[in-house]
Amino acid sequence: MNYGKIFYCDIANGIGIRTSFFVSGCRNHCEGCFNPETWDFSYGKRFDRGVEDELIKSLQSEYTDGISILGGEPMEPENQKDILHLIKRIREECPKKTIWVYSGFTYEELTSKDPAIRCVTEYTEEILKNIDILVDGKFVLARKNISLRFRGSSNQRIIDVPASLAAHDVVLSEYM
Repeated sequence: MNYGKIFYCDIANGIGIRTSFFVSGCRNHCEGCFNPETWDFSYGKRFDRGVEDELIKSLQSEYTDGISILGGEPMEPENQKDILHLIKRIREECPKKTIWVYSGFTYEELTSKDPAIRCVTEYTEEILKNIDILVDGKFVLARKNISLRFRGSSNQRIIDVPASLAAHDVVLSEYM
């Protein structure tokens, strides 16, 4: 997996002060995407143990509330193995930090049992079990709204993933 950039002390992509990690690779190609260079899976730099260590170190700061993983598309099948490894390490070493994932795929797609849904892999369910918030849905230029918190278009949802998994239905976050 490659990544395009990392923002430390970010306040735009989730609650509190966060580390925002932008992975490379996205086939959704949303019109008006703010980060189209990350559509290319080879864009940016290679994600390796050194980068992972930097992310973990940034989360160990007392003032950092958590990490937001964006893209590109973190839930592209090619990215999921590395995403799962990263979030499991965060859960182990920084258990009080929150994990937000932004995906153009919907919660319903990510939890589907339909083998034809391309975003579902052997890692998807475990990723969902280990994150706090999923901001789901493609960015839709016609529904762009700059007054929304933590999302770009009104079709996107901020989902409380643990509550949704327990309820077997989408539970919107209080941040919605």
